[in-house]
Amino acid sequence: MTTATTPTVNGRVIGLAHYAGRAIVESLLPRYGVTFQQLVTLRPAAVADAPVERDELVRQVVDGLKVDPVEAQGAVEALIAKGLLAPEASLVRVTDSGRDLYAATSAETAEISARIYAGIPAEDLAAAGRVLTLVTERANKELAALSR
Repeated sequence: MTTATTPTVNGRVIGLAHYAGRAIVESLLPRYGVTFQQLVTLRPAAVADAPVERDELVRQVVDGLKVDPVEAQGAVEALIAKGLLAPEASLVRVTDSGRDLYAATSAETAEISARIYAGIPAEDLAAAGRVLTLVTERANKELAALSR
């Protein structure tokens, strides 16, 4: 939606952009048989050069998606049950099937992302990246303060 005036970045603008992008990803996932949370959980293992500590993977999902550790652990277990991750003592490693699924979903979303970001000047993307990184850091600090 293009408007006559450009809105200042705020929680609503950030949320609308996030949910629009997430809806795209979620619309693709049924054909792969995974959920958004499972795909987010698979990513760190898929891009790692070696097996990853299960607890660290859970921590990354908790930190990234702001979900309960039990929910993140459930995503790990679901990926193991689907044969996309394989347990190795306290570690998990991505399987060939997991790597293939991650590569396929990444390629598909990269094509869509290229269309979404096409024509946006690099300096605007860099500025948005800086602002959103700062907003994320500050929001995480506020969340930590609320959790005490």
